[in-house]
Amino acid sequence: MRPFVAFAMVMFAMCLSSSSHGEDAASWPSQPIRMIVPFPAGGPADIVARVVAERLSGAWGQAVVIENKPGANTAIAAAQVAKAPANGYTLLVVMDVTMVLNPLTSKNLTYDPVRDFEPISLLAKNTSLLTVHVDGPKTLAELIALGRANPGKLNFGAGIITTRLAAELFNKETGIVAQYVPFQGSPPTVQALMSKSVDYIVDGQAASLPLIQAGMFRALAKTNDGPVPALPGLRSLAVEAGASALDDVSTWIGVVAPAGTPRAIIDKVQAEIARTYADPAMIDRLRNAGLNPVANRPEAFARFIQTETKRWGKVVKESGIELN
Repeated sequence: MRPFVAFAMVMFAMCLSSSSHGEDAASWPSQPIRMIVPFPAGGPADIVARVVAERLSGAWGQAVVIENKPGANTAIAAAQVAKAPANGYTLLVVMDVTMVLNPLTSKNLTYDPVRDFEPISLLAKNTSLLTVHVDGPKTLAELIALGRANPGKLNFGAGIITTRLAAELFNKETGIVAQYVPFQGSPPTVQALMSKSVDYIVDGQAASLPLIQAGMFRALAKTNDGPVPALPGLRSLAVEAGASALDDVSTWIGVVAPAGTPRAIIDKVQAEIARTYADPAMIDRLRNAGLNPVANRPEAFARFIQTETKRWGKVVKESGIELN
Protein backbone atom coordinates (compact mmCIF):
# COMPACT_ATOMS: atom_id res chain seq x y z
CA MET A 1 0.00 0.00 0.00
CA ARG A 2 2.81 2.37 0.69
CA PRO A 3 3.95 2.74 -2.94
CA PHE A 4 0.32 3.30 -3.94
CA VAL A 5 -0.17 5.94 -1.24
CA ALA A 6 3.01 7.71 -2.29
CA PHE A 7 1.92 7.62 -5.93
CA ALA A 8 -1.50 9.00 -5.02
CA MET A 9 0.02 11.86 -3.05
CA VAL A 10 2.29 12.79 -5.96
CA MET A 11 -0.65 12.73 -8.40
CA PHE A 12 -2.74 14.86 -6.03
CA ALA A 13 0.05 17.46 -5.77
CA MET A 14 0.43 17.49 -9.54
CA CYS A 15 -3.29 18.08 -9.96
CA LEU A 16 -3.20 20.98 -7.53
CA SER A 17 -0.24 22.52 -9.34
CA SER A 18 -1.90 22.01 -12.69
CA SER A 19 -5.16 23.62 -11.60
CA SER A 20 -3.29 26.57 -10.09
CA HIS A 21 -1.29 27.25 -13.25
CA GLY A 22 -4.07 26.42 -15.67
CA GLU A 23 -6.88 28.38 -13.98
CA ASP A 24 -8.81 30.41 -16.52
CA ALA A 25 -9.74 34.04 -16.12
CA ALA A 26 -13.39 33.23 -15.48
CA SER A 27 -12.61 31.34 -12.26
CA TRP A 28 -9.58 33.40 -11.24
CA PRO A 29 -9.09 34.49 -8.51
CA SER A 30 -10.25 31.64 -6.29
CA GLN A 31 -7.86 32.46 -3.44
CA PRO A 32 -6.15 35.54 -1.91
CA ILE A 33 -3.64 37.47 -4.02
CA ARG A 34 -0.32 38.82 -2.74
CA MET A 35 0.69 42.28 -3.96
CA ILE A 36 4.36 42.84 -3.10
CA VAL A 37 5.42 46.46 -2.51
CA PRO A 38 9.23 46.90 -2.41
CA PHE A 39 9.05 49.90 -0.08
CA PRO A 40 8.06 50.55 3.54
CA ALA A 41 4.43 51.36 4.34
CA GLY A 42 3.41 54.98 3.87
CA GLY A 43 5.29 55.88 0.68
CA PRO A 44 3.79 56.62 -2.77
CA ALA A 45 4.02 53.04 -4.07
CA ASP A 46 2.42 51.70 -0.88
CA ILE A 47 -0.39 54.25 -0.97
CA VAL A 48 -1.41 53.58 -4.58
CA ALA A 49 -1.07 49.81 -4.04
CA ARG A 50 -3.45 49.88 -1.08
CA VAL A 51 -6.02 51.97 -2.94
CA VAL A 52 -5.96 49.62 -5.93
CA ALA A 53 -5.87 46.48 -3.75
CA GLU A 54 -8.97 47.64 -1.87
CA ARG A 55 -10.90 48.02 -5.12
CA LEU A 56 -9.68 44.70 -6.55
CA SER A 57 -10.66 42.88 -3.36
CA GLY A 58 -14.17 44.31 -3.56
CA ALA A 59 -14.56 43.47 -7.24
CA TRP A 60 -13.35 39.87 -6.98
CA GLY A 61 -14.42 38.85 -3.48
CA GLN A 62 -10.88 37.75 -2.66
CA ALA A 63 -8.38 39.52 -0.39
CA VAL A 64 -5.54 41.33 -2.13
CA VAL A 65 -2.91 41.38 0.60
CA ILE A 66 -0.17 44.01 0.59
CA GLU A 67 3.27 42.76 1.63
CA ASN A 68 5.97 45.41 2.15
CA LYS A 69 9.44 44.06 1.31
CA PRO A 70 11.90 46.98 1.06
CA GLY A 71 15.58 46.67 0.32
CA ALA A 72 18.32 46.93 -2.34
CA ASN A 73 16.49 49.58 -4.38
CA THR A 74 13.52 47.20 -4.86
CA ALA A 75 15.76 44.35 -6.11
CA ILE A 76 15.04 42.00 -3.18
CA ALA A 77 11.30 42.00 -3.80
CA ALA A 78 11.72 41.89 -7.58
CA ALA A 79 14.00 38.84 -7.42
CA GLN A 80 11.50 37.08 -5.15
CA VAL A 81 8.49 37.75 -7.40
CA ALA A 82 10.48 36.76 -10.50
CA LYS A 83 10.63 33.21 -9.07
CA ALA A 84 6.97 33.08 -7.97
CA PRO A 85 4.47 30.80 -9.75
CA ALA A 86 3.05 32.45 -12.88
CA ASN A 87 -0.56 31.96 -11.82
CA GLY A 88 -1.72 35.51 -11.05
CA TYR A 89 -1.59 35.10 -7.28
CA THR A 90 1.59 37.13 -6.84
CA LEU A 91 1.85 40.66 -8.26
CA LEU A 92 4.67 43.18 -7.90
CA VAL A 93 4.31 46.94 -7.60
CA VAL A 94 7.27 48.40 -9.51
CA MET A 95 8.82 51.79 -10.03
CA ASP A 96 11.20 53.27 -12.57
CA VAL A 97 14.02 52.12 -10.31
CA THR A 98 12.86 48.48 -10.58
CA MET A 99 12.32 48.29 -14.33
CA VAL A 100 14.75 50.90 -15.69
CA LEU A 101 17.41 52.28 -13.36
CA ASN A 102 18.50 49.12 -11.56
CA PRO A 103 19.45 47.48 -14.87
CA LEU A 104 21.31 50.65 -15.90
CA THR A 105 23.27 51.06 -12.68
CA SER A 106 23.63 47.63 -11.05
CA LYS A 107 26.22 45.10 -12.21
CA ASN A 108 24.95 42.08 -10.25
CA LEU A 109 21.19 42.36 -10.59
CA THR A 110 19.41 39.12 -9.66
CA TYR A 111 16.42 39.64 -11.95
CA ASP A 112 15.79 40.76 -15.54
CA PRO A 113 12.91 43.24 -15.91
CA VAL A 114 12.15 42.14 -19.49
CA ARG A 115 12.65 38.39 -19.16
CA ASP A 116 11.15 37.88 -15.69
CA PHE A 117 7.96 39.97 -15.73
CA GLU A 118 4.73 40.55 -17.65
CA PRO A 119 3.77 44.26 -17.68
CA ILE A 120 0.18 44.87 -16.58
CA SER A 121 -0.34 48.63 -16.23
CA LEU A 122 1.04 51.91 -15.06
CA LEU A 123 -0.51 53.02 -11.78
CA ALA A 124 0.79 56.58 -11.33
CA LYS A 125 3.17 59.18 -12.66
CA ASN A 126 4.56 61.38 -9.94
CA THR A 127 5.83 64.90 -9.67
CA SER A 128 8.45 64.86 -6.92
CA LEU A 129 9.46 67.85 -4.82
CA LEU A 130 12.74 69.35 -3.67
CA THR A 131 11.95 70.12 -0.05
CA VAL A 132 13.69 71.70 2.95
CA HIS A 133 12.82 72.04 6.61
CA VAL A 134 10.81 75.16 7.39
CA ASP A 135 13.90 76.50 9.21
CA GLY A 136 15.95 76.09 6.04
CA PRO A 137 16.34 78.27 2.92
CA LYS A 138 13.24 80.13 1.78
CA THR A 139 13.95 79.84 -1.96
CA LEU A 140 15.86 77.57 -4.31
CA ALA A 141 18.24 80.45 -5.00
CA GLU A 142 19.06 80.62 -1.28
CA LEU A 143 19.74 76.87 -1.18
CA ILE A 144 22.02 77.12 -4.21
CA ALA A 145 23.91 80.04 -2.70
CA LEU A 146 24.27 78.16 0.61
CA GLY A 147 25.54 75.06 -1.14
CA ARG A 148 28.07 76.95 -3.23
CA ALA A 149 29.37 78.83 -0.20
CA ASN A 150 29.77 75.62 1.83
CA PRO A 151 31.10 72.89 -0.48
CA GLY A 152 30.80 69.42 1.01
CA LYS A 153 28.97 70.60 4.14
CA LEU A 154 25.33 70.10 3.12
CA ASN A 155 23.61 66.70 3.23
CA PHE A 156 20.77 65.60 0.98
CA GLY A 157 18.50 62.56 1.15
CA ALA A 158 16.59 60.40 -1.33
CA GLY A 159 14.81 57.08 -1.03
CA ILE A 160 15.21 55.63 -4.54
CA ILE A 161 17.66 55.91 -7.41
CA THR A 162 15.40 58.20 -9.45
CA THR A 163 15.06 60.84 -6.76
CA ARG A 164 18.75 60.55 -5.95
CA LEU A 165 19.56 61.04 -9.62
CA ALA A 166 17.34 64.12 -9.69
CA ALA A 167 19.16 65.54 -6.66
CA GLU A 168 22.58 64.67 -8.07
CA LEU A 169 21.70 66.37 -11.36
CA PHE A 170 20.45 69.40 -9.46
CA ASN A 171 23.73 69.59 -7.55
CA LYS A 172 25.79 69.16 -10.71
CA GLU A 173 23.87 71.76 -12.70
CA THR A 174 23.97 74.37 -9.91
CA GLY A 175 27.55 73.82 -8.72
CA ILE A 176 26.67 72.37 -5.33
CA VAL A 177 28.92 69.77 -3.69
CA ALA A 178 26.84 67.93 -1.08
CA GLN A 179 26.93 64.59 0.73
CA TYR A 180 24.34 61.95 -0.18
CA VAL A 181 22.54 60.12 2.65
CA PRO A 182 20.70 56.99 1.41
CA PHE A 183 17.29 55.83 2.63
CA GLN A 184 14.91 53.01 1.75
CA GLY A 185 11.79 54.75 0.51
CA SER A 186 9.93 57.93 1.36
CA PRO A 187 9.04 57.61 5.08
CA PRO A 188 12.63 57.44 6.41
CA THR A 189 13.69 60.16 3.95
CA VAL A 190 11.00 62.48 5.29
CA GLN A 191 11.85 61.56 8.89
CA ALA A 192 15.48 62.55 8.28
CA LEU A 193 14.44 65.98 7.07
CA MET A 194 12.13 66.33 10.05
CA SER A 195 15.05 65.67 12.41
CA LYS A 196 17.32 67.92 10.30
CA SER A 197 19.69 65.02 9.66
CA VAL A 198 19.70 66.20 6.05
CA ASP A 199 19.42 69.69 4.65
CA TYR A 200 17.18 68.91 1.67
CA ILE A 201 15.46 65.98 0.01
CA VAL A 202 13.98 65.07 -3.35
CA ASP A 203 10.96 62.86 -2.81
CA GLY A 204 7.43 62.13 -4.00
CA GLN A 205 4.56 64.25 -2.78
CA ALA A 206 2.68 61.57 -0.87
CA ALA A 207 4.86 61.52 2.26
CA SER A 208 6.04 65.14 2.34
CA LEU A 209 2.98 67.11 1.17
CA PRO A 210 1.08 66.78 4.48
CA LEU A 211 4.10 68.18 6.31
CA ILE A 212 4.42 71.01 3.79
CA GLN A 213 0.76 71.86 4.28
CA ALA A 214 1.26 71.71 8.05
CA GLY A 215 4.01 74.31 7.79
CA MET A 216 6.82 72.00 8.88
CA PHE A 217 8.49 71.65 5.47
CA ARG A 218 8.91 74.03 2.54
CA ALA A 219 8.83 72.90 -1.10
CA LEU A 220 11.31 74.89 -3.19
CA ALA A 221 10.64 73.34 -6.61
CA LYS A 222 9.05 70.36 -8.39
CA THR A 223 10.82 67.92 -10.69
CA ASN A 224 8.70 68.59 -13.79
CA ASP A 225 5.82 70.74 -15.02
CA GLY A 226 3.18 68.36 -13.69
CA PRO A 227 0.36 69.83 -11.63
CA VAL A 228 0.60 69.99 -7.86
CA PRO A 229 -2.89 71.26 -6.94
CA ALA A 230 -1.96 71.85 -3.30
CA LEU A 231 0.97 74.08 -4.37
CA PRO A 232 -0.32 75.95 -7.44
CA GLY A 233 2.49 78.51 -7.48
CA LEU A 234 5.35 76.02 -7.27
CA ARG A 235 7.69 76.14 -10.28
CA SER A 236 9.88 73.42 -11.77
CA LEU A 237 13.55 72.82 -10.98
CA ALA A 238 14.43 73.67 -14.58
CA VAL A 239 12.79 77.09 -14.29
CA GLU A 240 13.89 77.92 -10.75
CA ALA A 241 17.50 76.83 -11.33
CA GLY A 242 17.66 77.97 -14.94
CA ALA A 243 18.89 74.52 -16.04
CA SER A 244 17.18 72.72 -18.94
CA ALA A 245 18.82 69.42 -17.94
CA LEU A 246 16.41 69.36 -14.98
CA ASP A 247 13.34 69.60 -17.19
CA ASP A 248 11.75 66.22 -16.29
CA VAL A 249 13.23 63.98 -13.60
CA SER A 250 10.05 62.42 -12.25
CA THR A 251 9.11 58.97 -11.00
CA TRP A 252 6.39 56.47 -11.90
CA ILE A 253 4.68 53.40 -10.42
CA GLY A 254 3.26 50.33 -12.15
CA VAL A 255 2.32 46.70 -11.57
CA VAL A 256 3.69 43.51 -13.15
CA ALA A 257 3.29 39.74 -12.78
CA PRO A 258 5.81 36.90 -13.10
CA ALA A 259 6.67 36.00 -16.69
CA GLY A 260 4.36 33.37 -18.12
CA THR A 261 1.26 34.54 -16.26
CA PRO A 262 -1.70 33.81 -18.59
CA ARG A 263 -2.65 36.78 -20.74
CA ALA A 264 -6.31 36.39 -19.79
CA ILE A 265 -5.40 37.01 -16.14
CA ILE A 266 -3.13 39.94 -17.05
CA ASP A 267 -6.03 41.48 -18.98
CA LYS A 268 -8.45 40.89 -16.11
CA VAL A 269 -6.19 42.74 -13.65
CA GLN A 270 -5.59 45.59 -16.10
CA ALA A 271 -9.28 45.98 -16.87
CA GLU A 272 -10.16 46.25 -13.19
CA ILE A 273 -7.44 48.87 -12.65
CA ALA A 274 -8.89 50.85 -15.58
CA ARG A 275 -12.37 50.60 -14.03
CA THR A 276 -10.95 51.77 -10.71
CA TYR A 277 -9.48 54.85 -12.35
CA ALA A 278 -12.75 55.59 -14.15
CA ASP A 279 -14.21 56.42 -10.73
CA PRO A 280 -13.75 60.16 -10.01
CA ALA A 281 -13.74 59.47 -6.27
CA MET A 282 -10.74 57.16 -6.65
CA ILE A 283 -8.93 59.74 -8.80
CA ASP A 284 -9.53 62.43 -6.17
CA ARG A 285 -8.38 60.09 -3.41
CA LEU A 286 -5.04 59.47 -5.12
CA ARG A 287 -4.53 63.09 -6.17
CA ASN A 288 -5.20 64.23 -2.62
CA ALA A 289 -2.36 61.90 -1.60
CA GLY A 290 -0.04 63.61 -4.10
CA LEU A 291 -0.29 60.94 -6.81
CA ASN A 292 -1.29 61.35 -10.46
CA PRO A 293 -3.14 58.12 -11.39
CA VAL A 294 -2.50 56.64 -14.84
CA ALA A 295 -3.58 53.30 -16.32
CA ASN A 296 -2.60 51.80 -19.67
CA ARG A 297 -2.64 48.52 -21.58
CA PRO A 298 0.17 45.95 -21.13
CA GLU A 299 1.64 46.69 -24.59
CA ALA A 300 1.65 50.43 -23.92
CA PHE A 301 3.29 49.86 -20.53
CA ALA A 302 5.99 47.72 -22.16
CA ARG A 303 6.69 50.45 -24.74
CA PHE A 304 6.80 53.06 -21.98
CA ILE A 305 9.43 51.02 -20.11
CA GLN A 306 11.53 50.78 -23.29
CA THR A 307 11.28 54.55 -23.84
CA GLU A 308 12.22 55.28 -20.23
CA THR A 309 15.22 52.94 -20.47
CA LYS A 310 16.54 54.86 -23.49
CA ARG A 311 15.90 58.24 -21.85
CA TRP A 312 17.48 57.43 -18.49
CA GLY A 313 20.31 55.49 -20.11
CA LYS A 314 21.32 58.68 -21.89
CA VAL A 315 21.00 60.75 -18.69
CA VAL A 316 23.09 58.31 -16.65
CA LYS A 317 25.78 58.15 -19.35
CA GLU A 318 25.99 61.88 -20.05
CA SER A 319 25.76 63.04 -16.44
CA GLY A 320 28.83 61.15 -15.31
CA ILE A 321 27.04 60.28 -12.09
CA GLU A 322 28.09 57.02 -10.47
CA LEU A 323 25.44 55.29 -8.37
CA ASN A 324 26.28 52.65 -5.78
